[in-house]
Amino acid sequence: MKKRILVTGGAGFIGSNFCNLLSEHYDLTALDSLYLGDPANLTPATHFVKGDCTQPSDLAQCGDQFDAIVHLAGTSSAPMFNGDNFAWAYQNAISSFCQVLEFARRCGAQRVLYASTSSLYGNNPIPLLESQAVRPPNHYSVTKFCYELCAECYHRVYPQLDIIGFRFMSIYGPNEEAKGQYANMISQFVWDIARGLPPVIYGDGDQFRDFTNVRDIIQALQLSIEHPTPLGTPVFNIGRGQSTSFNDIFTVIQQQLQSDITPIYIPNPVKEGYVKGQHADISLISQTLGYAPTVELTDGIAQIIDTLDLGRIKETSSDLIRHQYQ
Repeated sequence: MKKRILVTGGAGFIGSNFCNLLSEHYDLTALDSLYLGDPANLTPATHFVKGDCTQPSDLAQCGDQFDAIVHLAGTSSAPMFNGDNFAWAYQNAISSFCQVLEFARRCGAQRVLYASTSSLYGNNPIPLLESQAVRPPNHYSVTKFCYELCAECYHRVYPQLDIIGFRFMSIYGPNEEAKGQYANMISQFVWDIARGLPPVIYGDGDQFRDFTNVRDIIQALQLSIEHPTPLGTPVFNIGRGQSTSFNDIFTVIQQQLQSDITPIYIPNPVKEGYVKGQHADISLISQTLGYAPTVELTDGIAQIIDTLDLGRIKETSSDLIRHQYQ
Protein backbone atom coordinates (compact mmCIF):
# COMPACT_ATOMS: atom_id res chain seq x y z
CA MET A 1 0.00 0.00 0.00
CA LYS A 2 1.26 3.47 -0.88
CA LYS A 3 2.10 5.86 1.92
CA ARG A 4 -0.36 8.69 2.32
CA ILE A 5 1.36 12.08 2.20
CA LEU A 6 -0.16 15.52 2.77
CA VAL A 7 1.69 18.42 1.15
CA THR A 8 0.79 21.88 2.44
CA GLY A 9 1.49 24.56 -0.12
CA GLY A 10 1.11 21.65 -2.52
CA ALA A 11 0.11 23.71 -5.56
CA GLY A 12 3.09 26.03 -5.12
CA PHE A 13 6.57 25.82 -6.53
CA ILE A 14 8.27 23.12 -4.44
CA GLY A 15 5.02 21.42 -3.45
CA SER A 16 3.81 20.85 -6.99
CA ASN A 17 7.18 19.52 -8.08
CA PHE A 18 7.12 17.11 -5.14
CA CYS A 19 3.64 15.89 -6.07
CA ASN A 20 4.29 15.59 -9.79
CA LEU A 21 7.59 13.77 -9.40
CA LEU A 22 6.38 11.34 -6.71
CA SER A 23 2.75 10.70 -7.65
CA GLU A 24 3.56 7.12 -8.63
CA HIS A 25 5.23 6.45 -5.28
CA TYR A 26 2.71 7.95 -2.85
CA ASP A 27 -0.99 8.64 -2.34
CA LEU A 28 -0.77 12.43 -2.38
CA THR A 29 -3.05 15.23 -1.18
CA ALA A 30 -2.11 18.86 -1.83
CA LEU A 31 -3.55 21.61 0.36
CA ASP A 32 -3.08 25.18 -0.89
CA SER A 33 -4.73 28.55 -0.32
CA LEU A 34 -3.58 29.61 -3.83
CA TYR A 35 -1.92 32.76 -2.51
CA LEU A 36 1.24 31.77 -4.39
CA GLY A 37 0.06 28.47 -5.84
CA ASP A 38 -1.82 27.38 -8.94
CA PRO A 39 -3.79 24.12 -9.36
CA ALA A 40 -2.55 24.07 -12.97
CA ASN A 41 0.88 23.20 -11.55
CA LEU A 42 -0.44 19.79 -10.49
CA THR A 43 -1.13 16.68 -12.52
CA PRO A 44 -4.47 14.87 -11.98
CA ALA A 45 -2.70 12.17 -9.96
CA THR A 46 -2.70 14.43 -6.87
CA HIS A 47 -5.88 15.12 -4.91
CA PHE A 48 -6.15 18.89 -4.53
CA VAL A 49 -7.89 20.66 -1.63
CA LYS A 50 -8.22 24.44 -1.59
CA GLY A 51 -7.68 25.62 1.96
CA ASP A 52 -5.49 27.35 4.49
CA CYS A 53 -3.41 25.24 6.86
CA THR A 54 -3.77 27.86 9.59
CA GLN A 55 -7.38 26.65 9.79
CA PRO A 56 -7.96 23.25 11.47
CA SER A 57 -11.20 22.81 9.53
CA ASP A 58 -9.32 23.10 6.22
CA LEU A 59 -6.73 20.58 7.33
CA ALA A 60 -9.54 18.22 8.35
CA GLN A 61 -10.92 18.35 4.80
CA CYS A 62 -7.75 16.61 3.62
CA GLY A 63 -8.43 13.38 5.52
CA ASP A 64 -7.85 11.85 8.91
CA GLN A 65 -4.86 9.58 8.39
CA PHE A 66 -1.47 10.34 6.85
CA ASP A 67 1.94 8.72 7.12
CA ALA A 68 3.82 11.99 6.68
CA ILE A 69 3.20 15.70 6.14
CA VAL A 70 5.44 17.88 4.00
CA HIS A 71 4.89 21.44 5.24
CA LEU A 72 5.75 23.96 2.55
CA ALA A 73 2.99 26.50 3.23
CA GLY A 74 3.34 29.68 5.26
CA THR A 75 5.01 33.01 4.63
CA SER A 76 7.85 32.16 2.29
CA SER A 77 9.86 35.30 1.50
CA ALA A 78 11.43 38.20 3.37
CA PRO A 79 9.60 40.93 1.37
CA MET A 80 6.25 39.51 2.53
CA PHE A 81 6.97 40.99 5.98
CA ASN A 82 7.15 44.53 4.64
CA GLY A 83 4.63 47.29 5.26
CA ASP A 84 1.06 46.43 6.19
CA ASN A 85 1.73 42.69 5.79
CA PHE A 86 3.99 42.54 8.86
CA ALA A 87 1.57 41.14 11.46
CA TRP A 88 -0.17 38.84 8.97
CA ALA A 89 3.17 37.43 7.78
CA TYR A 90 4.19 36.41 11.31
CA GLN A 91 0.76 34.99 12.16
CA ASN A 92 0.56 33.04 8.92
CA ALA A 93 4.03 31.55 9.35
CA ILE A 94 3.81 30.51 13.00
CA SER A 95 0.16 29.49 13.07
CA SER A 96 0.52 27.29 9.98
CA PHE A 97 3.43 25.36 11.52
CA CYS A 98 1.73 24.85 14.88
CA GLN A 99 -1.54 23.75 13.30
CA VAL A 100 0.28 21.26 11.07
CA LEU A 101 2.10 19.74 14.05
CA GLU A 102 -1.17 19.28 15.91
CA PHE A 103 -2.87 17.84 12.84
CA ALA A 104 0.04 15.46 12.26
CA ARG A 105 -0.25 14.15 15.81
CA ARG A 106 -4.03 13.69 15.55
CA CYS A 107 -3.85 11.82 12.24
CA GLY A 108 -1.08 9.46 13.35
CA ALA A 109 1.65 10.76 11.07
CA GLN A 110 5.15 9.47 11.73
CA ARG A 111 7.00 12.44 10.25
CA VAL A 112 6.61 16.13 9.51
CA LEU A 113 9.08 17.57 7.03
CA TYR A 114 9.24 21.36 6.92
CA ALA A 115 10.98 24.15 5.04
CA SER A 116 13.43 26.18 7.04
CA THR A 117 15.84 28.55 5.28
CA SER A 118 19.50 29.26 4.74
CA SER A 119 18.64 32.94 5.25
CA LEU A 120 18.99 32.53 9.01
CA TYR A 121 22.75 32.09 8.56
CA GLY A 122 22.99 35.71 7.43
CA ASN A 123 26.62 36.35 6.50
CA ASN A 124 28.12 33.55 8.56
CA PRO A 125 31.50 32.15 7.48
CA ILE A 126 31.44 29.99 4.34
CA PRO A 127 30.80 27.06 4.01
CA LEU A 128 27.59 27.17 6.01
CA LEU A 129 27.34 24.47 8.67
CA GLU A 130 24.29 23.40 10.67
CA SER A 131 26.42 23.60 13.82
CA GLN A 132 27.15 27.31 13.37
CA ALA A 133 25.54 29.78 15.74
CA VAL A 134 22.86 31.76 13.94
CA ARG A 135 21.33 35.17 14.45
CA PRO A 136 18.46 35.54 11.96
CA PRO A 137 18.95 38.77 9.99
CA ASN A 138 15.32 39.40 8.97
CA HIS A 139 11.76 38.61 10.02
CA TYR A 140 11.39 35.75 7.55
CA SER A 141 14.37 33.88 8.98
CA VAL A 142 13.16 34.59 12.53
CA THR A 143 9.99 32.60 11.81
CA LYS A 144 11.98 29.71 10.36
CA PHE A 145 14.29 29.62 13.37
CA CYS A 146 11.14 29.55 15.49
CA TYR A 147 10.06 26.44 13.54
CA GLU A 148 13.31 24.72 14.44
CA LEU A 149 13.07 25.54 18.14
CA CYS A 150 9.37 24.68 18.26
CA ALA A 151 10.10 21.30 16.64
CA GLU A 152 12.58 20.43 19.39
CA CYS A 153 10.12 21.31 22.15
CA TYR A 154 7.20 19.55 20.50
CA HIS A 155 9.20 16.37 19.95
CA ARG A 156 10.16 16.22 23.63
CA VAL A 157 6.47 16.01 24.49
CA TYR A 158 5.49 13.79 21.53
CA PRO A 159 8.62 11.76 20.73
CA GLN A 160 6.72 9.45 18.37
CA LEU A 161 6.65 12.26 15.77
CA ASP A 162 9.82 13.01 13.82
CA ILE A 163 9.98 16.70 12.83
CA ILE A 164 12.67 17.28 10.23
CA GLY A 165 13.80 20.69 8.97
CA PHE A 166 15.57 21.61 5.77
CA ARG A 167 17.54 24.82 5.43
CA PHE A 168 16.91 25.39 1.74
CA MET A 169 19.58 27.22 -0.19
CA SER A 170 18.57 29.11 -3.36
CA ILE A 171 15.99 26.84 -4.99
CA TYR A 172 15.01 27.16 -8.65
CA GLY A 173 13.06 25.13 -11.19
CA PRO A 174 9.74 24.93 -13.06
CA ASN A 175 6.34 26.03 -11.70
CA GLU A 176 7.46 29.34 -10.21
CA GLU A 177 5.13 31.46 -12.34
CA ALA A 178 2.50 31.90 -9.63
CA LYS A 179 5.16 33.30 -7.28
CA GLY A 180 5.66 36.35 -9.51
CA GLN A 181 8.02 38.79 -7.80
CA TYR A 182 8.98 36.20 -5.16
CA ALA A 183 10.42 33.72 -7.67
CA ASN A 184 14.07 32.69 -7.66
CA MET A 185 16.60 34.93 -9.39
CA ILE A 186 17.16 32.39 -12.16
CA SER A 187 13.48 32.46 -13.11
CA GLN A 188 13.39 36.26 -12.81
CA PHE A 189 16.34 36.62 -15.19
CA VAL A 190 14.85 34.15 -17.69
CA TRP A 191 11.50 35.96 -17.67
CA ASP A 192 13.08 39.37 -18.19
CA ILE A 193 15.39 38.31 -21.02
CA ALA A 194 12.58 36.38 -22.74
CA ARG A 195 10.57 39.63 -22.68
CA GLY A 196 13.45 41.56 -24.13
CA LEU A 197 14.02 43.41 -20.85
CA PRO A 198 17.41 43.93 -19.20
CA PRO A 199 17.43 42.28 -15.75
CA VAL A 200 18.29 44.54 -12.85
CA ILE A 201 21.16 43.31 -10.64
CA TYR A 202 21.80 44.82 -7.24
CA GLY A 203 25.37 45.93 -6.59
CA ASP A 204 28.19 44.58 -8.75
CA GLY A 205 26.70 41.11 -9.37
CA ASP A 206 29.49 39.31 -7.52
CA GLN A 207 27.12 38.13 -4.80
CA PHE A 208 26.77 34.36 -4.97
CA ARG A 209 24.26 31.68 -4.05
CA ASP A 210 24.17 27.90 -3.77
CA PHE A 211 21.63 27.51 -6.61
CA THR A 212 19.91 24.15 -6.20
CA ASN A 213 17.40 22.54 -8.54
CA VAL A 214 14.04 21.63 -7.07
CA ARG A 215 14.45 18.03 -8.22
CA ASP A 216 17.32 17.65 -5.76
CA ILE A 217 15.13 19.10 -3.02
CA ILE A 218 12.52 16.46 -3.81
CA GLN A 219 15.22 13.78 -3.64
CA ALA A 220 16.13 14.88 -0.11
CA LEU A 221 12.50 14.97 1.04
CA GLN A 222 11.85 11.48 -0.29
CA LEU A 223 15.00 10.11 1.36
CA SER A 224 13.77 11.55 4.64
CA ILE A 225 10.31 9.99 4.26
CA GLU A 226 11.80 6.59 3.46
CA HIS A 227 14.50 6.60 6.14
CA PRO A 228 14.06 3.30 8.03
CA THR A 229 14.78 4.45 11.59
CA PRO A 230 13.57 7.36 13.75
CA LEU A 231 15.26 10.66 13.00
CA GLY A 232 14.06 12.93 15.79
CA THR A 233 14.37 16.64 15.01
CA PRO A 234 17.44 17.12 12.79
CA VAL A 235 17.91 20.21 10.66
CA PHE A 236 19.73 19.67 7.38
CA ASN A 237 21.32 22.03 4.89
CA ILE A 238 20.00 21.20 1.45
CA GLY A 239 21.89 22.57 -1.53
CA ARG A 240 24.49 21.56 -4.09
CA GLY A 241 27.53 22.46 -2.02
CA GLN A 242 28.61 24.80 -4.82
CA SER A 243 28.10 28.51 -5.39
CA THR A 244 27.64 30.70 -8.46
CA SER A 245 27.60 34.50 -8.80
CA PHE A 246 24.68 36.44 -10.23
CA ASN A 247 26.92 37.58 -13.08
CA ASP A 248 27.73 33.99 -14.00
CA ILE A 249 24.07 32.98 -13.79
CA PHE A 250 23.15 35.83 -16.11
CA THR A 251 25.83 34.78 -18.61
CA VAL A 252 24.55 31.19 -18.74
CA ILE A 253 20.97 32.34 -19.31
CA GLN A 254 22.05 34.89 -21.90
CA GLN A 255 23.90 32.17 -23.81
CA GLN A 256 21.06 29.67 -23.64
CA LEU A 257 18.52 32.25 -24.84
CA GLN A 258 20.99 33.52 -27.45
CA SER A 259 20.42 37.07 -26.28
CA ASP A 260 22.64 40.13 -26.44
CA ILE A 261 20.74 41.91 -23.65
CA THR A 262 22.95 43.22 -20.86
CA PRO A 263 21.86 43.75 -17.24
CA ILE A 264 21.36 47.04 -15.44
CA TYR A 265 23.38 47.41 -12.24
CA ILE A 266 21.94 49.56 -9.45
CA PRO A 267 22.96 50.26 -5.84
CA ASN A 268 21.58 47.56 -3.55
CA PRO A 269 18.33 48.90 -2.04
CA VAL A 270 17.96 46.04 0.46
CA LYS A 271 18.78 47.39 3.91
CA GLU A 272 17.74 44.46 6.12
CA GLY A 273 20.07 41.48 6.34
CA TYR A 274 21.31 41.29 2.77
CA VAL A 275 23.33 38.10 2.23
CA LYS A 276 26.49 38.53 0.18
CA GLY A 277 27.39 34.87 -0.17
CA GLN A 278 25.83 31.44 0.31
CA HIS A 279 27.58 28.09 0.07
CA ALA A 280 26.34 25.04 1.93
CA ASP A 281 28.22 22.26 3.60
CA ILE A 282 26.00 19.26 2.79
CA SER A 283 28.01 16.56 4.56
CA LEU A 284 25.40 16.02 7.30
CA ILE A 285 22.50 15.27 4.96
CA SER A 286 24.76 13.22 2.71
CA GLN A 287 25.99 11.06 5.59
CA THR A 288 22.59 10.71 7.28
CA LEU A 289 20.24 10.29 4.32
CA GLY A 290 22.54 9.41 1.43
CA TYR A 291 21.73 12.64 -0.41
CA ALA A 292 23.80 13.64 -3.43
CA PRO A 293 22.80 16.44 -5.83
CA THR A 294 22.25 15.29 -9.40
CA VAL A 295 21.10 18.28 -11.48
CA GLU A 296 23.77 20.40 -13.13
CA LEU A 297 23.08 24.12 -13.18
CA THR A 298 23.10 24.41 -16.97
CA ASP A 299 20.63 21.52 -17.29
CA GLY A 300 18.31 23.00 -14.69
CA ILE A 301 18.29 26.38 -16.41
CA ALA A 302 17.61 24.71 -19.76
CA GLN A 303 14.55 23.00 -18.27
CA ILE A 304 13.12 26.36 -17.14
CA ILE A 305 13.65 27.77 -20.63
CA ASP A 306 12.13 24.69 -22.29
CA THR A 307 8.96 24.97 -20.17
CA LEU A 308 8.75 28.78 -20.30
CA ASP A 309 5.21 30.16 -20.39
CA LEU A 310 5.22 33.91 -19.75
CA GLY A 311 1.43 34.00 -19.86
CA ARG A 312 1.22 32.07 -16.57
CA ILE A 313 3.27 34.51 -14.50
CA LYS A 314 1.12 35.78 -11.64
CA GLU A 315 2.35 39.37 -11.81
CA THR A 316 2.81 40.73 -15.32
CA SER A 317 4.15 44.20 -14.53
CA SER A 318 7.76 44.29 -15.73
CA ASP A 319 8.62 46.86 -13.07
CA LEU A 320 7.36 44.53 -10.36
CA ILE A 321 9.15 41.50 -11.72
CA ARG A 322 12.40 43.43 -12.05
CA HIS A 323 12.17 44.79 -8.50
CA GLN A 324 13.95 41.83 -6.99
CA TYR A 325 14.93 40.81 -3.49
CA GLN A 326 18.32 39.32 -4.22
